[in-house]
Amino acid sequence: MGRLELLTIPAMLQASFRDYAKNQSLIFVGEEDRTYAQLEIEVKRAALQLQSIGVKKGDKVAIYSLNMPQWGVAFFATAILGAVVVPVLPDFHANEVNNILQHAEVSVVYISESLRLKLDPIEALKIIQIEDFKVISDTPQLKWGDFDEKLFEYEKVDENDLLSIIYTSGTTGKSKGVMLTHKNIVWTAQQSWLIQNIVPGDRFLSVLPLSHTFENTLGLILPVKYGATVNYLQKPPVASVLLAALKQVRPTVMLVVPLIVEKIYKTKILPEINRKTVTRILYKIPVFRKLLNKVAGRKLYETFGGCLKFFGIGGAKLDDNVERFLMEGGFPLAIGYGMTESSPLLAGAGVGKTRFLSTGAPVVGVQVRIDNADPKTGQGEIQAKGENVMLGYYKEPEITKETFTSDGWLKTGDLGYFDKDGNLYIKGRIKNMIVGSSGENIYPEEIESVINRMEYVLESLVVQQKGRLVALVHLNMEELEKKYQDMKTEAVTYMNERAEEILKEIQRKVNEESNKFSQIQRIVLQQNPFEKTPTQKIKRFMYSV
Repeated sequence: MGRLELLTIPAMLQASFRDYAKNQSLIFVGEEDRTYAQLEIEVKRAALQLQSIGVKKGDKVAIYSLNMPQWGVAFFATAILGAVVVPVLPDFHANEVNNILQHAEVSVVYISESLRLKLDPIEALKIIQIEDFKVISDTPQLKWGDFDEKLFEYEKVDENDLLSIIYTSGTTGKSKGVMLTHKNIVWTAQQSWLIQNIVPGDRFLSVLPLSHTFENTLGLILPVKYGATVNYLQKPPVASVLLAALKQVRPTVMLVVPLIVEKIYKTKILPEINRKTVTRILYKIPVFRKLLNKVAGRKLYETFGGCLKFFGIGGAKLDDNVERFLMEGGFPLAIGYGMTESSPLLAGAGVGKTRFLSTGAPVVGVQVRIDNADPKTGQGEIQAKGENVMLGYYKEPEITKETFTSDGWLKTGDLGYFDKDGNLYIKGRIKNMIVGSSGENIYPEEIESVINRMEYVLESLVVQQKGRLVALVHLNMEELEKKYQDMKTEAVTYMNERAEEILKEIQRKVNEESNKFSQIQRIVLQQNPFEKTPTQKIKRFMYSV
């Protein structure tokens, strides 16, 4: 399919239904019974069902569901009516869910059966069970299968009509409703094709929540626009389920957040290398490290099905060591940068074009500038303008005004700089910046990057407490216990006794690599994993003092 003249979901779907009718569309792993022709029937019937219960253009329809093919059916059915989709993340707390439904003035909600108990009764709210499209009400209602799709007529939708209100669950706490238009999302998907060509034979394996714009735009709209197949898991993506799915689907495209691949590296790859003294020593020598990474990378590639051509990582900063491993291991690595407010992609580097620690060049058609750049470092706030930038925050005119410059550029709140070749580098969030005792700027993400490279460290968080830099560190206790497994029941006791010693050693090594302003004064063991957003960013506001 070529470039669309009209950048709307109805226009995109009509072209896809016509051009890819026989292709598999949205399916569960192992299923092959939903072609694009079948998807068209389901979407139109679901749209007719929505009309039958009173949904019209401009109405708000929420999708509060786990990932499944029906999620896409619900999304598209809502969109082709000109109604507004309100995706709700399954991980949101019940209070957040109900606040969102009321704030967005939702009239209908699609819901997974497993999430029903988290939904409080709201007067006049119509509920559709997404698994079978059954309307939950006191009076009999028609299921979508009872409607004749031939009677459906597409609503006239403009490119600048509101398509989606996506409520973010950021690291600062308060959720805001990001208003994205049809053009915002379809244009972003179309431009993303320039980074990676998607073809009808491609197989996506979806592991990220569809309610987030990363997976929504790049893991649903993009493949459907170009006739690819998207596979969904029927169970939570624990290791055994994911490994079986990878073997069966043999995906060509996957989108992940850093935590997924970082966990694989730190719990599977690195322990295997450190298991033998000789490989442990050789891994510290660059030439041998590259060879070991190449061998390990090939094994991991086969574990992922052996057919990947695009392994896209976004949503947060990737650990330096993991990025190096993927690059040296020959993985088809692609890095992207963006935010919900930009639908989401602002910059990206496709396979073979990645540069270590960079998020790549701005997406074609997106303008990116560095505001108030430091004369010495070139660092300043990243600001953007383009067809992918949101209308604003729903019912929040003041916050919207603050988020844009007087000349209309989106303020990302991220600190970054360009190299001489136009590649963008992210230093961290401006709001996370810590001002030292002498007025120097300290970026905790940089210190965390050093800490996270240390052996046995899974994740860390650097905060300021009473004027001192404090590092909270979550260790890989499972790997430590394996190391001392010969001690059997005494292992845990031994590890607890050694915890302070291990942390002090980490502190010493980190401070050796940090400038005098970024020295850690105190290091604390974080017993449990940090609380995270759905894109696996640590919720910093929960640990700030």
